[in-house]
Amino acid sequence: MTSDADDALSWDGDEDLPSRKPALPDGWSAVGKDSERVGRVADDGTVVEAEAPRGLSTPMLLLIGIVGGIYLLYVVGWIIGGLNLQGSASFLIPTVMYQVALWAAVLAPPLWFAAVWLLTRRSPSWVRVFGFVGGILLLIPWPFVMTGVVGA
Repeated sequence: MTSDADDALSWDGDEDLPSRKPALPDGWSAVGKDSERVGRVADDGTVVEAEAPRGLSTPMLLLIGIVGGIYLLYVVGWIIGGLNLQGSASFLIPTVMYQVALWAAVLAPPLWFAAVWLLTRRSPSWVRVFGFVGGILLLIPWPFVMTGVVGA
């Protein structure tokens, strides 16, 4: 016995349509039954388990925040120190060369941070820490450190 609800969910002629599986791109398995095994299909036909993304630990998050703040202070230091030395540097090198060097120095800390962040994603934590600390030591804004805000 069929009810009106079953009739509402079907159309005449549904049984005549050939049933085909939806096509997936090569190398992917479908979601559904056994969905906990979803992942890429290897060349031999076995399902490769999908890796769960690892989060950053609390100490690493704190380190990244502190290092990001230091690099932001370095950017400000390079701007202030570089602009203070601009007048005395104009006697030694052309203004265009000084401007290029100044903006390269200003952009160095954020570029270093981005490079370490992106290039050490799959590396052990100590490699990322070493990269960040190395940038802190290499990118010190010496014009600001030596002259300060007042200038020489």
